[in-house]
Amino acid sequence: MPMNFDLNDLLAFRAVVELGNFRKAAESVHLSQPAFSRRIDKLEQALGARLLVRTTRRVDLTTVGRDFDRQIRSILDALDSTLLSIRGVAATRMGEVTVACVPSAVNYFLTRVIREYHERFPRIRVRIIDDSANLVLLAVANGEADFGLNFIGSQENDVEFKTLMEEEFVAACRRDHPLARKKQVSWSELADHDYITVGKTSGNRLLLDQALAGLACQPLSSYETQHGTTMVGLVEAGLGVAAVPAMAMPGPEHPLLVSVPLVDPVVTRKVGLIKRRSSTLSPAAQQLYDLCSDLQVQTKRRKTRARPT
Repeated sequence: MPMNFDLNDLLAFRAVVELGNFRKAAESVHLSQPAFSRRIDKLEQALGARLLVRTTRRVDLTTVGRDFDRQIRSILDALDSTLLSIRGVAATRMGEVTVACVPSAVNYFLTRVIREYHERFPRIRVRIIDDSANLVLLAVANGEADFGLNFIGSQENDVEFKTLMEEEFVAACRRDHPLARKKQVSWSELADHDYITVGKTSGNRLLLDQALAGLACQPLSSYETQHGTTMVGLVEAGLGVAAVPAMAMPGPEHPLLVSVPLVDPVVTRKVGLIKRRSSTLSPAAQQLYDLCSDLQVQTKRRKTRARPT
């Protein structure tokens, strides 16, 4: 006897499993909540088993539901892969991809990747978790994000890190600052000026502290922020200078800000794609992952910003 449910019912089930909430799941498939609930009821009746347990705060899978979800997820991923490979069908696909990314990488090249991705798959929604390096890593590790762009994660056993580029830290200062006229600046020279840094929980701060541990004369902070964008904003306001990754700086056309190479020592960080080793990306997420990788191969390393002479 044929089962009395269809693909839309399966997609509704997957939506509520992923989002853990009937209202959000109904919105994601553009249904009213009563209509969405009827689809789930229809699926459970057709299978003759309870798949979900609803409480006032959350939705949990039953034992049968967990087993069913594993099998249906595999089937839907295979179907999605087939559809994406058929010419002309990709533009009609719907879905969502979640990318966790440090803000500097969003500004540097992720926006260009998403623009190209949207042109190819206009109905696939892209959700960006733009946060600190530690939280980006956590979002990928716990499955909240499909994959991420980060500069930490290479030491994690359950995370695959694919290097895209290596960049240097530069001195960020205003064009009217004395350091802006120099061809390069040593870390000890920063100690002579008001210095802006990020807090100790920042991945960049940990990297810099390790790299400068043996330096006799280190800059002492006059200001401390939690985010690199705030730090650059304070530099722009004329409150001091800062050490930032090159990609965190605006382009050479910026009227107020300039970056100067930092030396003695030169400190670098590797930026790459991260994903869980134990999971396989959905076809939609794999397409975006590949675009991130391909675009960076085509993009030359950003040169040091032009400085006034």
